[in-house]
Amino acid sequence: MIELKNLTISVADKIIIKNLNLNFKKNKVYVLMGPNGSGKSTLALTLMGHPLYRIKSGKILFEKKDITDLAPEKRADLGMFLSFQSPLSLSGVSMFSLLRTAIAGKCDPLALREEIEKTAKLLKIKKELLERSFNEGTSGGEKKKLELLQATILSPKFLMFDEIDTGVDIDALKTIAQFMEKNKKGKTYLLITHYNRILKYVRPDEVLVMMEGKIVKQGDYKLAEEIEKDGYQSFELKVKVKSQKY
Repeated sequence: MIELKNLTISVADKIIIKNLNLNFKKNKVYVLMGPNGSGKSTLALTLMGHPLYRIKSGKILFEKKDITDLAPEKRADLGMFLSFQSPLSLSGVSMFSLLRTAIAGKCDPLALREEIEKTAKLLKIKKELLERSFNEGTSGGEKKKLELLQATILSPKFLMFDEIDTGVDIDALKTIAQFMEKNKKGKTYLLITHYNRILKYVRPDEVLVMMEGKIVKQGDYKLAEEIEKDGYQSFELKVKVKSQKY
């Protein structure tokens, strides 16, 4: 689905990620874990084409097509989606209005409304939240469920959720996780998180641990359990030792 080749990323001339090689495959769920400042969000925003993050070298391939220099909206058209850590509010714009604009000409408005209401019901989103201004007066968990609703309606191929479990209560977390599990066919999920909470309900195919802009460990869901038990200290020590050798 997406392949990263020797990707080096900088922000304001400071290198955050260096020579990263990864391959995200179709029909897989990946979890990217690591402490604050390790480069997780930098990677996601770069994949989506945020102009603040510069690709110094390397390539990003989406379904074997080079998208390294492609604009964010073009990446979205190809089938990429990124949720926000802290979703913004849009005064005077409802969920229906937002999505109708996003997929203008691709779906009948009445069919779109029905699909939104159907998906909202599955995600246990109150109908009133669809009618009011987008994300206004909503809780953290409701905002994250609304992000997932958008992703479902837009139907991208590669979905990145940055801290979708932050500020979410246990019931909302279960709903989000169960919905993802039922709707992952033909898609690739990249879940970015600090913690192990969501992994109790979503079984990832691969867990990636990022430290100082590098992938220092890869494994299955048991790796996340190891992190919950021992934290990131052992990985930090390995990174320091490796750096000292050079």
